[in-house]
Amino acid sequence: MTTQVALVGGTGKLGSIIHAVIDDLEGFEVSRVLTSQSDLTELAGADLVIDATTPQVSVDVVRAAVERRINVLVATSGWSNERIALVRPLVVDAGSGVVFIPNFSLGSVLGSALAAAAAPFFGSAEIVEAHHAAKVDSPSGTAVRTAELIAAARSEQGPVSAPHADQRARGQQVGSVPIHSLRRPGVVAKQEVILSGPGESLTFTHDTVEPALAYAPGIRLAVPFAAEAVGVFVGLESMIDIGIRS
Repeated sequence: MTTQVALVGGTGKLGSIIHAVIDDLEGFEVSRVLTSQSDLTELAGADLVIDATTPQVSVDVVRAAVERRINVLVATSGWSNERIALVRPLVVDAGSGVVFIPNFSLGSVLGSALAAAAAPFFGSAEIVEAHHAAKVDSPSGTAVRTAELIAAARSEQGPVSAPHADQRARGQQVGSVPIHSLRRPGVVAKQEVILSGPGESLTFTHDTVEPALAYAPGIRLAVPFAAEAVGVFVGLESMIDIGIRS
């Protein structure tokens, strides 16, 4: 039996990449492509909904799918831990599954996990992320997820040191970690996590150069997982063992 996929935001850059991957994925078919303006009643009858819209639209897509007890793969930024927590009881009541993927790149996932593993050994942590000028949200979902992982890894040590955090130029704090967002032409996606301690610093950098190539392996992992998921899952690390322990 072929899993029928409703791809919302399927005409955008990420949606087009997801569509191309599914076209080559055995057992899955994109049976309908919706835009951010489409009537969400068109989701009815799908076996899996994939959301690649915008942070403003994504909430409605997830709600509409969960109400219909359809599993959802969320590829849209803007879903913090606090926002995801609001969805959990709805998913439990529906008995369905929602999988949130802040970044489909395996390299990005590894970079964030490595930074979280190292974070307890450094008193200071800051994130600098850069994306193309057309990205509408900041900080990026990847940066938010990285900051949340760092904060969780430092549960015993407490918040990182972030002096003068009340000044706007010091960035937006997530889990006590300052995040600095750049939006400029000539870049696809780049993130640096800078950890600092007495007399030294450690930097983890991930740079996306070709999105279609970088995201395809993660999409191939996430789509079948999301189709069978029960409950709420966050990140590619929830479906594969990346061998890093914080």
